[in-house]
Amino acid sequence: MSATHHRTVGLGYIAISVVAIILGTILSLLMRLHLSWPAWSLPIHGLILPEEYLALVTMHGTIMLFFVLTVAPQSGFGNLIIPAQIGSRSMAFPRLNAASMWLTAAALATLLAAFFVPQGAPISGWTAYPPLSASALAGPGQGTGMDLWLAAIALFAIASTASAINTLTTIVKLRGNGMTWQRLPLTVWGWFTAALLSVIAFSVLLAALAMLFCDRHLHTGFFLPAQDLINATLLQHHGDGSPLLWLHLFWFFGHPEVYIAILPGMGLTSMVLANFARRRVFAYRLMIATTLLIGFLGILVWGHHMFVAGLNPFAGSAFAISTMAIALPAAAKVLSWLATIWRSRPQFTTPMLFALGFVSLFITGGLTGPILAQPILDEYLHNTFFVVAHFHLIMAMAGVFGLLCATYYWFPLIFHRQLSERLGKGHFWLTIFGAYSTFLPMHLTGLAGEPRQYAQLNGIAGPATSLLATTTPLQLHITVSALFLACAQLPFLYNLIATLLSPETAPENPWSATTMEWSPDELLTTYHGPCHYSDDGVNFTPQWQPAATPPPPPE
Repeated sequence: MSATHHRTVGLGYIAISVVAIILGTILSLLMRLHLSWPAWSLPIHGLILPEEYLALVTMHGTIMLFFVLTVAPQSGFGNLIIPAQIGSRSMAFPRLNAASMWLTAAALATLLAAFFVPQGAPISGWTAYPPLSASALAGPGQGTGMDLWLAAIALFAIASTASAINTLTTIVKLRGNGMTWQRLPLTVWGWFTAALLSVIAFSVLLAALAMLFCDRHLHTGFFLPAQDLINATLLQHHGDGSPLLWLHLFWFFGHPEVYIAILPGMGLTSMVLANFARRRVFAYRLMIATTLLIGFLGILVWGHHMFVAGLNPFAGSAFAISTMAIALPAAAKVLSWLATIWRSRPQFTTPMLFALGFVSLFITGGLTGPILAQPILDEYLHNTFFVVAHFHLIMAMAGVFGLLCATYYWFPLIFHRQLSERLGKGHFWLTIFGAYSTFLPMHLTGLAGEPRQYAQLNGIAGPATSLLATTTPLQLHITVSALFLACAQLPFLYNLIATLLSPETAPENPWSATTMEWSPDELLTTYHGPCHYSDDGVNFTPQWQPAATPPPPPE
């Protein structure tokens, strides 16, 4: 395959994400070890200082959110699967596609370089709130390290926007013969909606990054007030800006980013559940509509991240209502998933298990969403471990389960080898146990008032001492569970390497799937929609074969 072939580019994106997830996991484990044993000395390095802990938090969040949860599902698997699934030969702009991948790799390299500059990586968190992110006086890492962070995320935003434009053009213009909009698999609808969100969200983020850079180096005042006191130094600024403008711009990007990461997994879950339940997707047209509606509402709810930032109470009420409204299409998806497998005889293959795990985590994490959507409750829970638990379950863990489902499901298609089912099922049970054991207890520590982004939770003077002492055993449990969750990925790693080194033995369509990517030939005509199964689930007609009897219209 050439350097611009969509599968070469897709594998390049996956390689970037693999590097990122390894680094991000190591950083998270260092954070957990420090929280449980703050006096523990890192070999060679020594004690982890408070500013170094904040750098770990910043880099972990940035790496995982951008380079894993965005790159792998949207750019990685999107490039690997979209052309074949819509009956196309390639992506619309192969050279732009390859350039976007290399720009993403350059962005990751630029970000990691922040560890090696004087004073190290930035400490302002992955959200980079000004005024502290706008001044090098704010602390270690806020000089060159912060500039590298801005440059890395700007490169990433450009690459992601270009990749999203490529995805949209491919789906709109390059669908094969007979592949109408209603015949598109729900995976494609997920990628399509996420690409729409990417163009909007990353464009706004890029503008915000440019404005913050100007505040840092060109003495503008987009996010800075006329006067500011940082580290006992009085700073004078041109203009009279406000940090609230950054919050609006950043979260206008930040909340759609959640759906950019999760929508491809939603689409895949629908198709995998139908595949192994041998059923048509329940309410197929409604599922298309809910995907688009989630994308639309996702750009209207950013203000719920700002309930404690001094929003007008009427604005807070509007954002609370829109946030709760997005639960309706999300709940419709859950009901469709449950109805699809209801009274079926599902095949509990490894991809099916990870799809069911996605559903479980999506429901569990989603149940806390309406709680945080209430301004009065968010005032107490904001910036506690309750929020960490919420977004790690619904975004991080559900997103990772979607990626693992995609890996096990499409591995035979890409590499012509099939991962071990025995190792895969063991991997699933270890991982879902580790995920719940790690993140469910964080709800309890958050309800107890335990703050996030504190480098040390013991030895704090005042009433906080007795309050946080009650959560110390839970913190130790969370740390041990996080180590277990990381070790639970070793069987998957072994499975991956052993299978890649084995001969090519996978059949052409091992899952008896119906979507176009499993066709033995390229560029065939699409005759009907996906998931065309007989009533008993034994017989099926793939999209590239004419149906003996016309399939019923989608529900």
